[in-house]
Amino acid sequence: MNDTVVPELKTWKEVGRARFHESAELHVLGQATYTDDIRELAGTLHAALGLSARPHARIAAIDLEPVRASRGVVAVLTAGDIPGTNDCGPIIHDDPILADGLVQYVGQPIFIVVADSHDNARRAARLAQVTYEDLPAVMTPQEARAARSWVLPPMRLARGDAEQAFAAAPHVVKGELYVGGQEQFYLEGQIAYAVPGEDRGMHVYCSTQHPSEMQHVVAHALGLHSHHVTVECRRMGGGFGGKESQSALWASAAAIAAARLRRPVKLRADRDDDMLVTGKRHCFHYLYEVGYDESGRIVAAKVDMVSRAGFSADLSGPVATRAVCHFDNTYYLSDVEIRAACGKTNTQSNTAFRGFGGPQGAIAIEYVIDEIARNLGRDPLDIRRLNFYGRSERNVTPYGQEIVDNVIHELVAELEGSSEYRARRATIEAFNRGSPVLKKGLALTPVKFGIAFNVTHLNQAGALVHVYVDGSILVNHGGTEMGQGINTKVMQVVAHELGVDLGRVRASATNTSKVANTSATAASTGADLNGKAAQDAARTIRERLAAFAAQQYGGAASEVRFAADTVFVNGLALPFGELVAKAYLARVQLWSDGFYATPGLHWDPKTMTGHPFSYYAYGAAVSEVVVDTLTGEWKLLRADALYDAGRSLNPAIDIGQVEGAFIQGMGWLTTEELWWNASGKLMTHAPSTYKIPGVSDCPEDFRVRLFENANVEDSIHRSKAVGEPPLLLPFSVFFAIRDAISAVGGHKVNPPLNAPATCEEILKAIAAVNAAVEAAASQDA
Repeated sequence: MNDTVVPELKTWKEVGRARFHESAELHVLGQATYTDDIRELAGTLHAALGLSARPHARIAAIDLEPVRASRGVVAVLTAGDIPGTNDCGPIIHDDPILADGLVQYVGQPIFIVVADSHDNARRAARLAQVTYEDLPAVMTPQEARAARSWVLPPMRLARGDAEQAFAAAPHVVKGELYVGGQEQFYLEGQIAYAVPGEDRGMHVYCSTQHPSEMQHVVAHALGLHSHHVTVECRRMGGGFGGKESQSALWASAAAIAAARLRRPVKLRADRDDDMLVTGKRHCFHYLYEVGYDESGRIVAAKVDMVSRAGFSADLSGPVATRAVCHFDNTYYLSDVEIRAACGKTNTQSNTAFRGFGGPQGAIAIEYVIDEIARNLGRDPLDIRRLNFYGRSERNVTPYGQEIVDNVIHELVAELEGSSEYRARRATIEAFNRGSPVLKKGLALTPVKFGIAFNVTHLNQAGALVHVYVDGSILVNHGGTEMGQGINTKVMQVVAHELGVDLGRVRASATNTSKVANTSATAASTGADLNGKAAQDAARTIRERLAAFAAQQYGGAASEVRFAADTVFVNGLALPFGELVAKAYLARVQLWSDGFYATPGLHWDPKTMTGHPFSYYAYGAAVSEVVVDTLTGEWKLLRADALYDAGRSLNPAIDIGQVEGAFIQGMGWLTTEELWWNASGKLMTHAPSTYKIPGVSDCPEDFRVRLFENANVEDSIHRSKAVGEPPLLLPFSVFFAIRDAISAVGGHKVNPPLNAPATCEEILKAIAAVNAAVEAAASQDA
């Protein structure tokens, strides 16, 4: 059929439209069901965890009788009560569900209390009398480096001859940097509700980004097969990576108790317990050395990164790998040596967090470029642009992947103009000359972020699409909804493929009995993978309907069109629901599965080379701050962000994701400080002691736009991922603060600023700049 004959075929579309979140109305009305909102079955019990009070110790003795005697307690379970494997590690099996004779961080679970109420379980958990034999503890990545304490073998990526390049470099800058970790601080805490069923079956409702992994961990802990266990997640109140692997502890503990007592058990973590038990974003310590020429072009680079992995491996290996692969950010590094190690420390086992090592890798090179610019008396933007990857040359990453989609030059140029960067730079310089106390700073930072799981086999997804007799459509896929809008986007993809209004489509809860062997909703791949799988399923149904329509009304099946809730066939226009009803009577299959595996990916972990990413997402941001040099307080005055979402599936959701990622990343780099006391206890374990950004921290002038650009890869409708890459945009805030501090010394001194740039860190950096200026003046005198 000629599309020009029917206007609807030219103008109608469902993807690319700014649709509101599919659960938005339920969120606003308080009717969205989270795991804790599920109506409890009769006989439901509540669990809590008994936690270690030492960072590293043997348990010499433990008296649990006061716990058992506490009000409402039904059972107390220890490692010996686990019927299967006492392990919840996602890769290396070094992460016990319950400590068995050895504790390795303050907050490590030792036993499970099951009681008649949540409050009684928590109160009882604190009554255990434990005698410890303390062992030496390693707490920081610096200590881990000195002790060569690793959870995994260190990794190294090298290209060219860095030593020879350094020998020929006209200038060299070297130093160290510390970038702290970050608590995911999801609004909904960790929670699992385990309901035993017939024939040893277990149904676990869990707030998790990875239902299939929870299924495997629970099955192993119970000594069962995966088919005995069903894990279901309708939605999460945030995840940010903290519910990728670390929901396993809570799911398995609830299931162990439920299996033992043959009663439903809910385990809901209090915020303090959640923060004490679970891992965070890895903090990193860097030693760097970079050679550059007179113009500021980098000719040699070396970096040695050590992360605080915690007591077990968890996902530290893949996080370090991504850090290594993002050290380059948007810059070509000809001769480079990158080392990364995962420090074994007696702290919570750190885990995934939005960005997954990418931000920690990229911030190091940005810090160095900032220093090069100051050393040469140049604008940092000019040094960044000079080192950008090229199009036809200087376009291969240190790990060997050719960059074929580079738009960073055009994107940065567009943002430089729209943000009035040059004019504002001059205005700020004039302001600082006349302001001895308040200093302003400005920075523009770019982003290049690789999209795909580090591990190739994880880049797959499945989906089911059902078309019912009344023309309504249900889609189930392996992704999990944590507020990011994956269900909305997948629904739009299905609606577009079948040519129906979005109101016909509904997404059901993620369930391991529907789509099996799913990957985590992580690595910014949720919409890419599950959207493609759902599209595949919907396309199969559409083709069946097209063949039926052609059979009934004439014409070729290839000419049948679906749009605007209508089927156009051989000059006729039929309502979609009418054709579906007729197809059902003709016994046409109206449901289908779909599958997708990202093509072209490969990675050699031994040589750290390959093609690990399907494509790159790009972006840039400009931030302007003002710093009070007497108190260290600061304010973000304006932020401009331009992000490459490809052909956005939903511009409203994508812009919201960029805004949220920006503020979350800003919190990581400025206010969110994790602090352990001398006894190894995390003291920032509640909102009262851990400062996430509030509304007042957001800039009054916040300008976020999407860059016009179609993905060169065959992603879902040529869109690009939006989950993680924008978290790197607030690098601009950190470096604007550093720029303001630099103004104290007339931009002659590189401020030694670590992250998070709290008021205390800012004052330390200001003091260091003033001391350097005074020392230089004394020498001149």
